[in-house]
Amino acid sequence: MAASSFSGLDLLATSVILVDDDLRVIYANPAAEGMFAFSLKNVVGQPLAQLFTDSGEVIVSLNDVLGHNWSYTGRDLTLTRPGQASLQLNCLVTPTENATARLLIEFRPMDQQLRIAREQRQMDQQQANRELIRNLAHEIRNPLGGLRGSAQLLERELERPELREYTQVIIKEADRLQALMDRLLTPHRPPQVAPLNIHEVLERVRSLVLAEFPAGIRIERDYDASLPDFHGDKEQLIQAVLNIARNAAQALNGEGDIELRTRAARQVTLAKQRYKLALELRVIDNGPGIPEELRERIFYPLVSGRDGGSGLGLTLSQTFVQQHRGTIACDSIPGRTCFTIMLPLE
Repeated sequence: MAASSFSGLDLLATSVILVDDDLRVIYANPAAEGMFAFSLKNVVGQPLAQLFTDSGEVIVSLNDVLGHNWSYTGRDLTLTRPGQASLQLNCLVTPTENATARLLIEFRPMDQQLRIAREQRQMDQQQANRELIRNLAHEIRNPLGGLRGSAQLLERELERPELREYTQVIIKEADRLQALMDRLLTPHRPPQVAPLNIHEVLERVRSLVLAEFPAGIRIERDYDASLPDFHGDKEQLIQAVLNIARNAAQALNGEGDIELRTRAARQVTLAKQRYKLALELRVIDNGPGIPEELRERIFYPLVSGRDGGSGLGLTLSQTFVQQHRGTIACDSIPGRTCFTIMLPLE
């Protein structure tokens, strides 16, 4: 039976695979293609066992379902595609009346609900952070102007030139804090959207980072050329990705590898809304990783793992991404840190 006969399953948010009596794949919906990173045309007719490196337990259970014609629910399963990270899944197996498709297998990521809840907490926290920062910034800006003006007036009255060194310290520090306040208030500008190609953004980021770290930073590109254009604020997205890439280069002390990768993701939930197609953008470095005590707080304002860091770069990145209805997440272990930005393409 043609795969088009099962097109009604294409709209399901959960991953569905149909197999025949021999447990050979006859259909997989777009959600399954996205979850397991395969193409339907490349897996049709293949034994399900060959798609994964650790499917023994699942195959035994599927044969049991075929033999007794009953349903099966598997919890806390681990499935791994060759060359990919393992997935923790729950699955529901249901016999069908279809002569060709004997079993319908529905996979659900165990961490999906946890991820959605975490994203909601991040959005709530980010909103609270923005309000707090905005109020603090407004309160600090006014005294700064008076402080700087007073230092300038004092400098004019000083008869000994060497004393002006101290007033210059006051003036320069006031200017630095003023610039910091301006950066804190910048994210409240709404995005200026226009048609945009994400690879133009990444090429700009690449050139800026290489100009800043010309000696030892190597930036690899792994782009999906089939990604469509979408509407976004080019400058905000450049700044969002640049903050991440610059942090990576600084963590590498100017010597190491950074990878910029793009992929299409299907049937993705972002901020409780389902999208048929989304952009997955990853910035990966081979640096020492983020200290464990900071991993849960890296997007909070004024939190930095680097001496002299303002702790605003990732906060701004998160704000800009969320203003594009997207999400940003980070996974980090020593030797590999990966920031993943998801943006809807609809």
